[in-house]
Amino acid sequence: MSDQFEGAGISKPAIAVYGAAGHTGRFVIRELLRRGFPAIAIGRDAEKLAEAGFPAGVRQEVAALADSAALARVLSGAAALINCAGPFLDTAEFLVPAALQTRIPYLDVTAEQPSARATFERYSSPAEETGVAVIPAMGFYGGLSDLLVTAAMGDWTGADEARVAIALDSWHPTEGTRVTGQRNTARRVTIAEGRLQHLPDPAPNAVWPFAEPFGAQEMVELPFTEAILIDSHLQLSDLHSYLNTAPLRDLRDVSTPAPVAADASGRSAQKFLVEVEIRRGDAVRRAAARGHDIYAITAPLVVEAVERLLNGAKARGGVFAPGAVFDARDFLAALAPDLAL
Repeated sequence: MSDQFEGAGISKPAIAVYGAAGHTGRFVIRELLRRGFPAIAIGRDAEKLAEAGFPAGVRQEVAALADSAALARVLSGAAALINCAGPFLDTAEFLVPAALQTRIPYLDVTAEQPSARATFERYSSPAEETGVAVIPAMGFYGGLSDLLVTAAMGDWTGADEARVAIALDSWHPTEGTRVTGQRNTARRVTIAEGRLQHLPDPAPNAVWPFAEPFGAQEMVELPFTEAILIDSHLQLSDLHSYLNTAPLRDLRDVSTPAPVAADASGRSAQKFLVEVEIRRGDAVRRAAARGHDIYAITAPLVVEAVERLLNGAKARGGVFAPGAVFDARDFLAALAPDLAL
């Protein structure tokens, strides 16, 4: 990996990753290096950065979230900032302004609805004024579903209903996932009657007939940040987002261990399948994507977004959903072989 960095990354600008020593952050650093981007690994703890074992050539920096001067210093020379440090309720409010001040694109990978919603509400005008693109939730939960729904929508200007169904064969949560779950206790929202509204309590259940190897799965309606993203740019009357119940049992079990690497890249053996249905009247359109490891797939998602932004994809200022900035079908196709459509 260090050879890839030294041989291919000279002509590309450096990308900063805050929370680089975390589980997802390390995947993002690897993906940046694989694509030839110099990486700046930033964190709050020098010891954790050192323990992450980044290749030689990766610049390592320490900066506290509340230290705006330190953030400005460590972002010097960066062409974009990727925030992988959760809970994003506690980090985005510092890192979005830091990116705007430095005038570089900001992206994060939050699954937390309140964080993504706050980013749209607080920073749309400042980002537009400074000409900086901000994309929250550019990860498995959020960005992937938004892109699939956008791709399925195609040339339709609106739809009556979108349904997003996610199946995981297991869920071995990281420490960051557990901490975020304790912090993120807000009541979830979805799109109903054309606007964001609270999900009914208790949440509705369903059975979804997935393709193999999952087959029919018991589901619970559980919207993540895709609801915030989709609401920002697509005309939908109703959105229903489901997750199968089996991985939720893993998540709620405090004895479930963290992910274990199953290959040389560090990716676990976890399988996922996301299926989307869009309905307008009697017409139905579908899209689907499958792969391994919901944490690992976040890396090519967010790095592909960075690369496209730097190559001029609708390079304007504001807060955007990925489907509002990128050609969704082309973006998803570019993720092969990490993502199978």
